[in-house]
This record gives sequence, C-alpha cells and structure tokens, in this order.
Amino acid sequence: MPVRIATITNFAYIATVVLTLSSGVALFLASSAEHNEREAVTQSRLFDTLTDALEKEAWALSELAREAVIKKQPEAIQSWKTRAEQDIELENHLAALRDNGASDEELLILRDGLTTLDQLEDEQRIAISDVEAGKIDEAMNLLFSTSYEERLSETEYRFAHFRSLIDQRTQSAIANATDLSLRLRTLSEIMVGLTALLFLFVLGFIIKHRILRPVVTLSDVVNRLATQDYNVEAPVLAQVDEIGDMAQAIRIFRENGLARQRLELERDAEWATRTLLARMTQRLQGCDSLQAIVRVVSRFAPQIIPDMGARLYLLDNNTNRMNCVARWALPPGEDTPFAPDSCWALKRGQLHSPGNGDVDMPCDHIVPEIAARAICVPLNAQNKSIGLLTFDNYTPGKEPPYIYLELLAETLALALANQMLRDTLTEKATYDSLTGLRNRHSLEETLRNMIDQAMVDNTLLSCLMLDVDYFKKLNDLHGHDAGDKVLRELSRIITDTLGECGVAFRYGGEEFLLILPGKSETEAKMLAERLLNTILKHPMRYESQDIGPVSVSIGLATWPRHARADNLVRAADLALYMAKEQGRGQIVVARHAG
Repeated sequence: MPVRIATITNFAYIATVVLTLSSGVALFLASSAEHNEREAVTQSRLFDTLTDALEKEAWALSELAREAVIKKQPEAIQSWKTRAEQDIELENHLAALRDNGASDEELLILRDGLTTLDQLEDEQRIAISDVEAGKIDEAMNLLFSTSYEERLSETEYRFAHFRSLIDQRTQSAIANATDLSLRLRTLSEIMVGLTALLFLFVLGFIIKHRILRPVVTLSDVVNRLATQDYNVEAPVLAQVDEIGDMAQAIRIFRENGLARQRLELERDAEWATRTLLARMTQRLQGCDSLQAIVRVVSRFAPQIIPDMGARLYLLDNNTNRMNCVARWALPPGEDTPFAPDSCWALKRGQLHSPGNGDVDMPCDHIVPEIAARAICVPLNAQNKSIGLLTFDNYTPGKEPPYIYLELLAETLALALANQMLRDTLTEKATYDSLTGLRNRHSLEETLRNMIDQAMVDNTLLSCLMLDVDYFKKLNDLHGHDAGDKVLRELSRIITDTLGECGVAFRYGGEEFLLILPGKSETEAKMLAERLLNTILKHPMRYESQDIGPVSVSIGLATWPRHARADNLVRAADLALYMAKEQGRGQIVVARHAG
C-alpha cells in the first residue's frame, strides 16, 4: 500500500532517536523543515483553488453578456444583470487570498485585472442596453471588438502573473526548507555515523524513485504544456502524496487547456460565420430583383450553414402555393409546390425542427425519409409568411446552429420583402390599375426605344390612336361603373387582338395607344380594321344589362411616312380627330409628313 513521504521520514526519525538523542533532535528539526515545505505546497494549491474560483467569477460576467447579445433572450439578459449585482463575490475571493498569505503586491496585480474587468462591465452594461433597445449590431461590435478582446487578454495576463509570483514564492520556500533539511541531515550523519549513512541511503532511494523521477517526467510535461502543446499525455501516478497531487493538477491543467483551445476554435468559427452573414446582407442590399437575391443566397448560404442541404421557397399569392426557387448541397426529395398549411413552421410562424430530441409532428411537404431530421424556417415579413427555408441536417448527432438559421431567414425575409415592395411600386407606376395596360408615364421611354431600334434595323413603326365613341353619353346613361367595365373589356380585346405584334397603352380617359414595331401602313390598317370590327360585334353587358354595341374611332400614323420620330403620336392623334370629325366609327390614316 503506498504511503506518504512524511510517514517514511517519521519512521526514520524514530529509528534515529533510539540510537542517539542528538540525531533525534536533528531529525526533528529536519522534519519541521519538511513540514514547512509541505505547508508551502499546500498553500500554493490553496492559492490555485482560490485563484481558479476568482477567475471563474471574473469571466462569468463577460460570458453572460456575450450570450445575452447573441441570443437576445430576456432570460440571458436577466442572468447578466443578476450576476452583475454580485460583485461582492470577487472581494470575498480577494479576502480569502489575503487571509491565506497573499501579499499586498500580489493582490495589487489581481486588483489591476479586476479594474479592467470593471471597465469591461461598463461596456457590457452599454451592450445590454443596446440589445434591449434593439441595437444588436452595436452590441455585437462592442463585445466582440478587438479592444474588448485585448482587455480580456490583459486581465488574463494579470491572473497569470499572480500565479507566477505565487509559484516563485512556493519554489523559494521549498528550496529554503530543503536546504535546511540537508544541513540538519549532514549534522546527523556526523553524529551517528553509519546510522546516518544508512538513513541517507534510504532517503536517497526514496527521493530518486518517489520524487526525482516523477518530477523530471512532470517537468517535461509542464514545459510542453507551457508551449501550448496539449497533445502531450500527462503521466498517471499511483502515489498518494504531493507528487501524485501535482500529476493530477497537471492533468487538470491539460484538460483545461484543451477546453480553452476548443472554445477558441469555436469562437473563430462563429466569427467567420458572422462575417459571412454581414457580407451577404451587404450584397442583398445591392440586389434589384428577386433573381439577384436568389443568386446571392445560393452563393452564401452553403458557406454560412455547411453540412446541410436546403431549399428556398417563395409564396405565390395567386395560387397560394410555395414554389421552390433555389436549392443547394443537393437536398433529397422533389421541388414540388405545396400549400402553406402543409408546413408546421408556416402555420406557427416560427422555426420547426421535429428531430431536436422532443416528440413532435413532421411536416407533410417533407419526404418521410428525412422528415425526422428536417428543419423548416419561415421567412416572415410584416406579420405574414412570404417564403420558407427547409434544411436537411446531414449530421443529426451534431447540434444544428439554430441561431444562424434564424438570422439567415430574417436577413433573407427582409431583402425579399423590400424587393417585393419595390416591384409593387414599379408596377403601380408603370401600369394602369383599371385596365392592366401600360400607362402614359411609360409611353415616352418605350416609344423612344422602339424608334431607335427601328432606325438601327431600318424598319417601319406604326401607331394606332383609339378612342371610344360617345363614352360620356355611355357614362351618363349607365353609370361610371359600367363605363369602367367597358374599358376593361376593350383592354382585353386589344390585348388579345394585338398579341405579340406590339404594345398597348391607356393614353388617358377612354383613349388607347398601340405601338406596332415593324408594321407598315397597310399591316397596321388591317390590324385596326380587325380591332374595329371585333369591338363593334362584341356584346357589352353590365350587371345583366345590355349596354349595346360600342364603336371606336382610330387614327393611324406610320414612321417615317407620316411623321418624324418626335411627333408620331401627334400625327396619330390628329388622324383620330379627323376620324371623329368624319362621323366616328372609322379609321383615318395620317397625312404624309411634309
């Protein structure tokens, strides 16, 4: 059964007392010196324990603040506030160190480190206020800045410096005690002769096999750990003594180093992910179409969320179906459209992950083979779902980065909502709300582009100006709603008749304008006659009431035969005026340009 070194030395002391009183006194004093050595080691271990507790308390507030900023949860924020009110714990730890022998110089180093932490606590308080105010970016920049990290490193250096001073003091105490013990044993050798020699032999044997050899081994391990080589294996010693305790402490130090190294790698990975998210957000701000947004997301999302196949769905309001517009990392299943009610994430308006460890319902739109590991994240904007991200977790044993999934969805939803709003505003500015035709505001640019193209291609360009005959009388007789119905029917007839031959505009009131690129005067007149006859024969009804036949007058002008590039519409308008003057319900061709 292994025994402590103190037991062996006490046995030697008893043996020497029997031989001689003088050697007994010497050995007693030597034992006292060794006792001082053990007290120095014990004090060092106590300092390590107290310092570890102080460091844990010191770092806890910063970690809670960062967690609160990342998660933005009220519970995390409250945890930080509660911890911030417990500063008395740090003073208690300092008092314990002072009571156990720490000098004022050594404690001053720790207080410098705590002063820096107090400064960081002020920044944490500002960051928490920013989170509560919704200023997430400001809070992230504050707590993850280079300045913040440098001050954390400075505090860590203060704690390391304190440990170094304690270690130096302990080593000095051990050296002094050892020196005194050796001198006393030398005196004992002189006094008892062979007994002292035998004792030294036994003692040397013990020191060699129980202290020196393990210490040399431990020293090599400590030197490698000092260079952050955590791959070295700490020896497992069966000794129930201080050397065994040191080996255990070294193993704990190595494990803590590995854990710190792992945390640093995770921190670096998180920073890289946040950088990608920020870059994607910047690129999304520069997109001017849904297609551009899809290309940006397809580029960045696989890097932000690796090891996951994904699909992006957008809601088609006309069909009330979710249509797949993008995919990456080859997710299993088909791109089949589905109703929003088939997805629990869309019904609940929040992330849905049936494979997170709890019993839950799988989504009907996910194939059964992957339903248990699928993750659905809705794209919410203005309290409604405009799209959906579905992920296939290829590594079910690994915790999915839910926070980044939601951040990706929030960023994408905002970009999509802004683009949809821009598209809606553009459509309202370009198209007539009653007829669905292009409005007069878009005529100038369209006509200019068509004339420029006709000049390049050396082709003709015709223009039809169409006006409803006696439209005011129709409104007075049947009401403006009936008049609006007639305008919508005429717009449909014009669109169907025109096909791909040109572009139709609502010029104003009951007037319509048709631009016919590549059409000659003859071709344009044939189209006008077809329009005239189709409209005249089309039955107009409103609320089961027969409005009667509706006729139109048409003015025709062809560039460059009847007008210059800048007055083609004017020429067609004059021809329309002539048609109305000559009795309405007819086609008049503009006069040749002079």
